[in-house]
Amino acid sequence: MKNFPRTNLKYLYWLGPMLLVAGISAGVVAGWTVIPLGLIAIGIVMIGWWLFQQGRKADAGSFLGRRSTQVGTNAVLTTLAVVAILGFINVLAARTPARMDLTENQAFTLAPETQEIVRNLPQPVKVWVFTPQAETQDRELLESYRRLGDRISYEFVDPQAQPSLAKRLEIKSPGDVILEAPEKGRRQFVQTVSVGASDNPAEAGQRLSEVRLTNALEQITSDRRRTVYFVQGHGERPIEAGQGAMTEAAKLLNEKNLDSKPLILAAAKQVPKDADVVVVAGPQKPFLEAELQALKAYLARGGNVLLLIDPTETDLKLATLLKDWGVDLDRRVVVDSSAQGLAGLGPADAIVTQYGDHPITKELQGNLSFYSLARPLGVAEAKEVTLTPILFTSDRSWAESDLKSDPLQFTQGKDQQGPLVLGVALSRPVAQPAVTKPTPSPSPTASPASPSPKVSPSPSPSPTSEAPKADEKKPESRLVVIGNSTFATDGFFGQVVNGDVFLNSVRWLSQDDQQTLSIRPKEAKNRRITLSPPQAAIAGWLALVILPLLGFGTAFFVWWRRR
Repeated sequence: MKNFPRTNLKYLYWLGPMLLVAGISAGVVAGWTVIPLGLIAIGIVMIGWWLFQQGRKADAGSFLGRRSTQVGTNAVLTTLAVVAILGFINVLAARTPARMDLTENQAFTLAPETQEIVRNLPQPVKVWVFTPQAETQDRELLESYRRLGDRISYEFVDPQAQPSLAKRLEIKSPGDVILEAPEKGRRQFVQTVSVGASDNPAEAGQRLSEVRLTNALEQITSDRRRTVYFVQGHGERPIEAGQGAMTEAAKLLNEKNLDSKPLILAAAKQVPKDADVVVVAGPQKPFLEAELQALKAYLARGGNVLLLIDPTETDLKLATLLKDWGVDLDRRVVVDSSAQGLAGLGPADAIVTQYGDHPITKELQGNLSFYSLARPLGVAEAKEVTLTPILFTSDRSWAESDLKSDPLQFTQGKDQQGPLVLGVALSRPVAQPAVTKPTPSPSPTASPASPSPKVSPSPSPSPTSEAPKADEKKPESRLVVIGNSTFATDGFFGQVVNGDVFLNSVRWLSQDDQQTLSIRPKEAKNRRITLSPPQAAIAGWLALVILPLLGFGTAFFVWWRRR
């Protein structure tokens, strides 16, 4: 060591990077114990000492003073900074994920109704999917639910591996989806998803549905079911299968925790006490006076009625009922010239794209609904009645008084130019009886200052009225009138947002503040393109031969011109 040149010490500094790499390698392979950490520390110290020694003798000819060293150092620092920024961005993206849905109709975005229900879950719920292999589409849908709130969770279970759990939840077949609310001890069957390949086309590709899962969530968290009565006996739309029936509407109400029942007013003589909503859909014959009085009494005690009235030449005797609410049924029929350009629609189909500012229609703005053979409504102010028009036709519509004329044209003086009101929502406070409360009144007592008794006033109870508190929610009766019933019948109910208008009307009338009014979740649409063999051959030639040759030919032509 005595004859060891000092200039050879610079080679010892290479041990610094070597020890640093050795420490990192040992830590990754064997774990971060004392030895890997010690090697890393010694390597960093040696590299730092070398940089310090180079800085002391830095000049134009030294290593640190060279231009190449400075440029290289700047490049290394810039690269490290870029890597650090990218790492920071990745950390933020992992901790705060954000998604953007650019598909048609927001196919990968949960419906507003679903979002409201999941965010306001009163207790934890869990989704059990009994399938041996989790499908990506089902997992992504459940993950979308989970991101909305921490009270919903899910788990995929192999029924063969956990038979006791499958028995407890009463699983009948592989693919069953069960929703469970452990705190309330409730469970709800959702649907059966397909497991593996299926030879049955109806079962192939059956995946977890947002519509069914949201409906099950709403049912399992609701405290009670509400009852909707459909009045019968005047030619109204039946809720059983048949011509012009409303079976789809009744089925959806049942899925939404609303029981549908028929009601013969003439036989019952009054609206049942358990009625939350009464629906009168498309009557064709007049009501009896006793039936009208039963409806008036029901509204007077805080009831809720949905009237869907089609144009008829018969006087339905409903004018006396609606007069107190400021509504008049126009006998004319709505004609809409803007409907003629749409497939399957004619001039007697009224198109609605304008909706009033009301809870029934607040989520329907910009959507389309149509009403075949509708009648306009006249509205006026009524005492203590809050009236909001909810359905408006376009300015290209009018109320036609003579449907037999050909062609249908607007006649000044007989017809009414649009926009026309097709639907209104009304509410009125229920008259409350006076609440009695004791107040003072005079009564005789003896005066101690005199030997003989004298009469002096003293309080005693007497009844007086007490007004309700301002912060208390006053009970009210509600009424929705729409000049058409066809939009809610089978075949029309599922078109555009026709069903949403009916469903939201019933749910607003039910006065359940916990329920959500919005567009129902939509089933995924099949957008696959089916090509015939000649079309598939043409597409193959275009993609594999013609377009590549066209590209190469254009490139060769440009190259030849430049030469």
